[in-house]
Amino acid sequence: MNKEIFIKLLQQRQFKAVRSILDVMNEVDIASLLSKLDDKELALAFRLIPKDKAAEVFSNMDTSMQSYLVEMFTEKELKELLDDLYMDDTVDMLEELPANLVNRILNTVSATDRKMINQLLNYPDDSAGSIMTTEYVDLRDTMTVGQAMAHIKRTGIHKETIYTCYVTERRKLVGIVSAKDLMTTEDDVPIKDLMETEIISVTTHNDQEYVAQLFTKYDLLALPVLDADGLMVGIVTFDDAMDVMVDEATEDITKMAAINPSEKTYFDTSVFQHAMNRIPWLLILMLTSIITGTIITKYENAFAAIPLLVSFIPMLMDTGGNCGSQSATLIIRGIALDEIHFKDLFKVVFKEFRISLIVGAALSIVNGLRILIQYRNPSLALVIAFSLIGTVIMAKMVGCMLPLLAKKVHLDPAIMASPLITTLVDTFSILIYFNIATLLFKL
Repeated sequence: MNKEIFIKLLQQRQFKAVRSILDVMNEVDIASLLSKLDDKELALAFRLIPKDKAAEVFSNMDTSMQSYLVEMFTEKELKELLDDLYMDDTVDMLEELPANLVNRILNTVSATDRKMINQLLNYPDDSAGSIMTTEYVDLRDTMTVGQAMAHIKRTGIHKETIYTCYVTERRKLVGIVSAKDLMTTEDDVPIKDLMETEIISVTTHNDQEYVAQLFTKYDLLALPVLDADGLMVGIVTFDDAMDVMVDEATEDITKMAAINPSEKTYFDTSVFQHAMNRIPWLLILMLTSIITGTIITKYENAFAAIPLLVSFIPMLMDTGGNCGSQSATLIIRGIALDEIHFKDLFKVVFKEFRISLIVGAALSIVNGLRILIQYRNPSLALVIAFSLIGTVIMAKMVGCMLPLLAKKVHLDPAIMASPLITTLVDTFSILIYFNIATLLFKL
């Protein structure tokens, strides 16, 4: 939809045309379109969204838009919106809104909903309990398929998903039934004969990243959440698991780039906050590079004897950093996908060592031949060749081991990515280079 045309229709008060446009648009696309409007136009346009779409559009908006609309809503409008919002979307919104708006919302919802919201807000951050919804279809094993279908028709409109139904007995989860099975089975078949009893579930305190991994591993649409007593308290749906995957990937990318993670979007984060997110790591990396400078100074006699040695430092350091980053990226990915564990450390090290021999040999041969042709100096070619092999082996060992060690001590493996590994590898590559040079040239 063209933004200019939409705004023009709003300004001309052609509300019927605006409403007809919004009626045929997808909820996500409407939220994206509204994000381009100013505050006054946003409030006006939101009120023109068909009622059955409004809650879904609202849940797809960013925090700043939600905050403004909550402030602008009348009590009646706010109550209608909250009645249509799923519980997990309400909790997600409350976690981001200012305290005064949170209080206004809690005062608007019913006592039952307020109790449930407070319970969900009290679950640890990044836990399954914090991302679950309490709105799911529960059945009894004494029901028949026909009774179950009638129950879904009565209550399903208020549930986040009806594709998987949960069979409970005194809140104890005893089985699951898919909507497909219900729709393709005779009405008189008992639910207990149809339900599956091999159930994949999580607890409220399981890490949300582990929950997301289960969705990927088992191709789930929803996952039941149990409390400490084994009673069912909610479900995590696929869309929430996808949000977790995106959040975790974003966090890893920022850490791998030596930036403190931020939950706000790029444009919503102020210039000052962007700078503050980057400065700490840059300071650490800058100060650690002093070690490399000190090592280089120690070998100034070697520079004086053979000035040409200096020209190869950038190539060795860059090669080492690139090799370390390659290994670290693959290991971090393997850890994230639950393919690689700390118990695999020696297997990983042995594999990366063999890879480094092949890579080091290929790079050293190419550079050795280049130096022989360019400088006609066999000794220099040997120094660079051996230094490259040593640097590549060292870099790949560092790159594969550090993420696994970080995971073992409960640190995020992503912090062991490019910038930190590059800084460490730079120091070691200089040591390898000048030790080999002083040994072969007898400096």
